[in-house]
Parts: sequence; structure tokens; C-alpha cells
Amino acid sequence: MAGDGRPDPDALLKRVQSDEERERRGKLKIFFGFAPGVGKTYSMLASARRLRAHGADVVVGIVETHGRQETASLLDGLESIPRRDVPYRGQRLDEMDLDAILTRRPELVLVDELAHTNAPGSRHQKRWQDVMELLEAGIDVHSTLNVQHVESLNDVVAQITRIQVRETVPDLLLERADEIELVDISPDELLGRLNEGKVYLPDQARRAAEHFFRPGNLLALRELALRRTAQRVDADVRAYRAEQGIQTPWQSSDRILVCVSSSPLSARLIRSARRLSDSLRAPWAAIHVDLVTAPPSGGADRTRLDAHLKLATSLGAEVVRLSGARVASTVLEYARANDVTRIVVGRSTRPRLVDLVRPTVLDQLVRSGTELDVHVISGDPRDDDRVAGASAASRAGSARPTAHTPAMNYVWAGILLIVTTGIAGILRGFADLPDVEMAYLLSIMATAAVWGRGPALLSAALSVAAFDFFFVPPYLTFAVTDRQYLLTFAMMFVVGVAVSSLILRIRRQESDAVRREERTASLYALTRDLGAAADVDAVLVAIARHASEIFDSRATVLLPDESGRVAAPTATGEPTVLGALGATELAAAQWARDHRRVAGLGTDTLPGSVALCAPLEAGSRAIAVLALIPEGPDALPADQRHFLDTFCRQAAFAVERARLAEEARVATLRMRTEELRSALLSAVSHDLRTPLGGITGAATTLRDEPSLTPETRSELIVSICDEAARLERLVSNLLEMTRLASGGLVVRKEWVPVEELVGAAIERTRRLLVGRSIVTDLMASLPMIPVDPTLVEQILVNLLENVARYTPDGSPVTVIATPSSKEPDSVEIAVADRGPGIAPEDEPRLFERFYRGEGAVGRGAGLGLAICRGFVQAHGGTIGAQNRDGGGAIVWFTLPLESASAPALPEEVAGDAQSL
Repeated sequence: MAGDGRPDPDALLKRVQSDEERERRGKLKIFFGFAPGVGKTYSMLASARRLRAHGADVVVGIVETHGRQETASLLDGLESIPRRDVPYRGQRLDEMDLDAILTRRPELVLVDELAHTNAPGSRHQKRWQDVMELLEAGIDVHSTLNVQHVESLNDVVAQITRIQVRETVPDLLLERADEIELVDISPDELLGRLNEGKVYLPDQARRAAEHFFRPGNLLALRELALRRTAQRVDADVRAYRAEQGIQTPWQSSDRILVCVSSSPLSARLIRSARRLSDSLRAPWAAIHVDLVTAPPSGGADRTRLDAHLKLATSLGAEVVRLSGARVASTVLEYARANDVTRIVVGRSTRPRLVDLVRPTVLDQLVRSGTELDVHVISGDPRDDDRVAGASAASRAGSARPTAHTPAMNYVWAGILLIVTTGIAGILRGFADLPDVEMAYLLSIMATAAVWGRGPALLSAALSVAAFDFFFVPPYLTFAVTDRQYLLTFAMMFVVGVAVSSLILRIRRQESDAVRREERTASLYALTRDLGAAADVDAVLVAIARHASEIFDSRATVLLPDESGRVAAPTATGEPTVLGALGATELAAAQWARDHRRVAGLGTDTLPGSVALCAPLEAGSRAIAVLALIPEGPDALPADQRHFLDTFCRQAAFAVERARLAEEARVATLRMRTEELRSALLSAVSHDLRTPLGGITGAATTLRDEPSLTPETRSELIVSICDEAARLERLVSNLLEMTRLASGGLVVRKEWVPVEELVGAAIERTRRLLVGRSIVTDLMASLPMIPVDPTLVEQILVNLLENVARYTPDGSPVTVIATPSSKEPDSVEIAVADRGPGIAPEDEPRLFERFYRGEGAVGRGAGLGLAICRGFVQAHGGTIGAQNRDGGGAIVWFTLPLESASAPALPEEVAGDAQSL
């Protein structure tokens, strides 16, 4: 609800959107039990028959009767969707036919055993995922579930039964269920059904009774099911109250709230609330309200308050810190929003006369919270001469910190009042009496803004006295002849006090806003830097740096080793931190990691440590420990401790993300390594075998057939030479690829004419290009280029060999060399053909190792273009390929020119190049 009692528009919009979503999707009803055999499927079928009798369109998606005749008899008369036959490891498995149900689109479908795992090859891995798709399609679903299959209870069930349940359902599905119906019988009745053979066959029943179906297990599982159902009912009650705008708590179950302050009595209040919680078996919380009209608490009060909140946490309370203008209204607002039924506060120890003038928080709670039970705990008045258990003026256990204002503040307030009186006296002849009153009000405002509430109250009282003494006739006396001035005095005092209170509230709100902004900015900066960190070490360094800045401490992050032992870091924190981490600090870090709780300075665990150790939790384990060594002698205050929890959660997410990213990189690298290994083995087993087979066959023929004709013998010898050359090229490619992959390639640059490189490559491949027209288009003004001639010549040879493999015999090939238009100060060399061109699916992988396109003539390892790319990149150039206009492809690469001038190209070399 809004502050003026009107409905919250955001809540209304959210409710409307939720209703629209609920109307769009199907309704889910879960029949919930604590063990097999309690009657979930039977109850679901009985409910379906009743709905069908009232005209509902009900079909059976899948129901498992497990041989129970009573359950099977309820299927008579219900339409069933035929099951889908799934082959698996030589067997035939029956699964629910999801597509058939979606095609049939009934009003309601029955889906038994929600936690079932589908057979491999199904659309979804789990049956509950099938149910989600049915709901999204607008089909209502009734299903069954046992408590041991709830994901969040999986470890609890395993601890109780000593059996690890593998099939689970996420809690989110239960939360999204529109209705949960508990199917419950007593454990004795269930054991009786088990012995009668109504749950399992005799052999299965005997084994079940010895393990899962032991009476203790069934009692514990039944309690879990009842509690989970009660939680759902409680959530439904809250949702209904919110929907209907009901703010008054319904005492359907007890919830306890204890008010905590820095008063010594608060420890007694906390312990009393814990005992009350135990007796009622009710959840409880401890609340502390920071008044926006009060100055921040002093050192002793803050230390005592932190101790009280720590005590509440250790006793199992949920600690809540709120800010508000009035303690009672803030406490009641929280209590009504969270269905609190009992409030524990302390009895006021102020003088009775003061309580009559200013009602205590206890009085306000009793008067305004008529629907709540208020438990009043008395204490020894000697514990505190202030209000015990109340915050603000009465310190009812909530939040007013006691501010100890220095005496000099009162002195300065008095000096300012004297100065104001002097100025008003000087201006007396020029100003009216109301102007003098405004001057005093201005003085009160300035006092409140600079020195606080106490001096402001003193200033208000003395201002009334000074105004009466100096400016109201008879002058220089406190006597008042005109009674109308009495009202002026009262209004002047009241307005002064009110204005000072407003100024203090504004100052407190400004301070809170600045603090919130600083924390938000700190989290934003932390998230930004953590997102930019490339690896785990960078993440840890960023965490330590931001923790040092935010908490004014020296910080470092401690990582556990493979055995789980926390060790001192080497590079994740300030050097001064490493020397301060002794055996006690490492023990505190180890305890924090093992127990997933804060330890060390300012805690109950190893308080002698100079470091505060907070675990960084990811899921159910602590992956690291943040160690903070505050600059001052005191531990972190309670508000920073709460912020530390948020900081650690963000840091843990970042560490886990970086670690998972690192594992993904390693897994990807391992996968690629396996792919390369497989490709290499394939190349070796096929591509090396072919030339070796040719050489072996020709050599064997020459050895075994002495009567061969000279022509045949010559052909066999030529075949041996060709296959040996082919084998040599393949081995050379493999060796060059190995050099590239290992980083052992050394580029030995020389100044070489482009024409010389092109001519040498064409000469080496002339036998492969027999019958083709070879055209060279080399710009005459090209300078000599600084390259490794062996590598660049091999690039051209590989490109020309690709032309021979992938283009038709007799098609032309052109070698082009010009200044590059793609890269400045570079030469571009290209090999163009008129073949079939590059297929679109081949373009992304053209330069990958062991990749071969379709249409190759002869076999190859698929390394040629990959080697070209490696050689070009070793020179600092780029390589690419594209289709040509009119058909064919062109592969180009650039080679950078260095700043040093090239030697002049000899005229005879240039002339020879042009004649190629």
C-alpha cells in the first residue's frame, strides 16, 4: 500500500501482469506425498474422474499403476494418449508422447511421476520439462511428486535415508504450481499397505522395508512434506492478503520480532525472544531502526549495538536494519508487512513524568498495534539510566544511538546567540520586532545544522529568554506585561525546535543518501572491473584492490589448495598484508572457508586475529577467503559488515565465472587438440599410405619382373619419383605446420624482387600446371621486398598446387602483384583461377588446418592454406580469399614494406621477370 493508504500502482501493475500470465498458461496441480504408496496417483485419478463427470475434457498422458489393481481400475473410461516407443540399447521403452498431447490439446492431461527421467533421444531430458511445455501451450496438468524429489531437500533426504535420490524437480516448479494437494496417511498405515503388497511386489516390498521404508525414515519424510506444504499454504495466505490489500496480520502462525538497540538490556531481550521462539517453534527476527532525525551513534554505543546484532545472528535470528522518522511506526510497518504476531520490547526506565510528556515506544506500539501481542521484558534500572529496550527517546529496543555532544558545541551555540542578540540590538531602530524573531530563528537553524540537536534546543530556550529580556517591554527584565507575548514565546520555541529537528532529519537523510550512493558506486566499479578481468588472477587482484578502498583496510584473497588448505597468497593483495598474515590469521581463514562463516577480528571465532576473514561462497562451497586488516584498531561496524556480505557475494560470482571460463578454455583447447590429433592420424593413415603404396608397388614390380620393357621400366621409375615427391611435399607440410604450432618458425628476411619469387614458384609447379596458361601481371615499378624468400616461395607454391587440385585441367591461372589497396605500405600478391570458385560453406574454414573443400583432385592433408596463413602472419601480413567476377577464385596476401629503403632492382632482373 502507498503511504496514504492508496494501493501501490507498481504492485497493481505487477498483479495485473501476473494475472494475464496465469490466464495465458495452463494450470498445474501437484498431488504431493512423503513416500511411494500413500495414494498420490489414486487421488489424481479419482479427481480426474470427478472432473470428467462434470464435463471436463480429461486425457491420460502417462500413468504408472505399478501393478496396483485399485489404481488401474480408475483408468477405465478415461481417454489415454498412446505412448511413444523409444528404442534404447536393444530395448523398447514407453514414454509419454508429448507431440500427440499437443496435437490433441485436451483441457486437462494427467502426467504421473513428475521427477521421471525421459529416455535418451526424447525432446526433453526430464518429464517436468515436458510438463512446462504443456503448460506454456495452455493445457492444464495434474501430476504427482514425492518430497524426496524436491531439489532443495535432496541432501536432507539423503542424510535421513542414507539413499541419494538422483531424479529431482527444481523448487521453482513447485512455486509455479497453482495448487498443491497433500496426500497423507500415517506411517503405520503405509507399512501395512506395503506388507499387503499394495505398494510393491513381495520381494521389492521386503527390501524396501529394510531400507527406505523404515519407520524413522517415514516419520521424518512425512514431517518434511507437511512443512513444505505448510510453507506453500503460508505463501498463498500472504498472496491473498496482498491481493485484497489486507494489512492486519493474520495470526495463523506465530512470528516474533525483537527490538534491539545499544542498551545493555537488549541482550536480555534477544535471549528472551530466542526462548519464546523455541517454545512456540516460530521464526524470529531482530530489528534495529536508525532514526533519520538523530545523529550517528558514538563509539561505545556502536560497539554495543554491533555486539547485540551479532548475538542475535548467532542465536539464529534474521537481523533487519531500517531507517525511519519514528521508531514505533517503522517497527509496525515491518511487522504488518511480514506477518509478525508478537513483538518483544523492553520496559522504559525513564521517570514517569517524562513518559507522560513524551510517550515511549512501548506505549506507541501498544496503542497503534492493537492486532499484535507485545511482550514487555523488564530489566535492572542500574543497567542503563536511559530507556531500556527502546530506540529514540525511549529506546524501546530499536534504534536511537546515543550521541555524546562535546561541551564546546554548547559554548559555540551560546556565542552565536550572543552575536545574534548584538546584531538585533544594533538593528533595533531599523527593524520591526518580527524581524528580530526571524533573526533568532535563523540562529537556531544555524546551530542545529552545525552543532546538532542538543545545542539547538539550548539555543531555542535561550533565544526566547534573550528576546524577552532585551526586546519585550519592560526591557532588561523577564517580566511580561502584555500576555500576547507568552504565545509569541511559545511559538518561537516550538518553531525553533521543529526547524532544528527538520534540519537534523535532512542532514541524516543526506548522509544516508551519500552513503548509499557511495556503496552503489563501489559495487558498480567492482562489477565493471571484475567483468573486464581476463582470468582468475586478475579477478582476485581487482577484489583485493576494491576491498581495500571500500573498507579502509589492507586486503588480500586467499585461495585453498587441492587439499582444501588455505595458503598465503603471492600476488593478490598488498605486500604489507602478506607479512601480517600469521598462523592465527591463516587459521581464521581456514575456519571461515570450512564453516562458510566470518571469522577473526571482531567475531567470536579467533578474535585475537588482526584480520577479518570472510568466505566467498559459490553455491554450497566457499571457493576463496577475503582477508581484511582494518587500518584502525576497531573491527568493521555492523553496517559495513552487512555491506561486506554483498561485496563477498559479488566477488564470489566473479571468481566462479572466471574459473568456469578458464575451465571452458582448457576444455576447448583440449577438444581442439583432440580434433587436430584425429585429423593428423587420419592424414598419416591415408595420405602417407597412398604414395608409399605407389612406391612399394612400382619398386616390387621392378624387382620381381626382370623382363619388363624399357618403356615400362621407365614409367615405373617416373611413378616412384612422382610418389616420392608427393610424399616429400606432405611430410614438409606436416613439418612446417609443426614449426608454426610450436612457435619455432624463424623468419630470415632478405631484400628480394617479387618477380624472382613468382618465377621460382612457377618453375617448381610447372609439371603440375602442364597444359594451363600461366599469366603474370606484375607491376613494373614494384620495389624489392624484405621477406624470407623460402617461406614466401612456399606460399606461392601451395597456392599454385591448390589451383592444380581444385580447377579443371587446361583452365588458366594468373599471378598478380601490385601495391596493396588493403594495407598501407604493403605489396599484395594474388593467385587467381577460373575454376568453380569457393563454396559459401567453405569460406569460414578455408584457412583451417586439415580442412579440404569439395572437388579436390587427388588427396591432401588440408594443410596448404593453413601453412600459407601462418607464413603470412609471421611476416606481419594478412591473407584472404574471394570469388572472382566471371567465375573462379582469387587468393591474395599482403607483405609489409619496412621503412628502410630497398636496394635498386637490377635492370636485367626486371627484364627477365617481365618475360615470364
